[in-house]
Amino acid sequence: MSNTSSFQPGHARSETSLFHGLSSAEVTRLEEACVEAKSRAHCPYSHFRVGASLLLTSGAVIQGANVENAAYPVGTCAERVAIATAVVQVSPSPALPPSPGPLPDSSNQGAKKGDFRALAVATDISPPASPCGMCRQFIREFCDLEMPVLMYDVAGKVVVMTLEQLLPMSFGPDKLLSAEQVRSGVVREDGYGGKGGV
Repeated sequence: MSNTSSFQPGHARSETSLFHGLSSAEVTRLEEACVEAKSRAHCPYSHFRVGASLLLTSGAVIQGANVENAAYPVGTCAERVAIATAVVQVSPSPALPPSPGPLPDSSNQGAKKGDFRALAVATDISPPASPCGMCRQFIREFCDLEMPVLMYDVAGKVVVMTLEQLLPMSFGPDKLLSAEQVRSGVVREDGYGGKGGV
């Protein structure tokens, strides 16, 4: 998490709903879930609690909290915990077969790009903290650039920005050629990719 440099007054819930296609109830659910997740942060070294919540297109809300480690670089930010949980979590419809049966087929995978509607983050500081650079890049892998990121301070004030505002001129999966394109020697218009490409 990084601090925002100049605190802007937060949006009212109705404005957030109006500008980002979220209902007031969805904004409230996101706020409550990220604040609650913050209470479960494992941060014995920094004592900097962070909670995150993701709203999926299915209506599900997935939570995450920062998890620190004595080997500092091994710690994981709340945003990455929430996204990774959503990506690997198997959807609740069909149940997992009893062991040692076969694994579920690929149609029963977790969330993927296009399944994320909004991300909310809560901290104990004011102004609120924004996702760190590593998290912004991680979010970019799975979320659309127009997705709103709601950042709550200790008093519940919110600053809302899109992922594109947080990570301008970003690099993401859409900048890469597919494995089939690489094998076929395709070269992008900008010169990247293909056999002997940059």
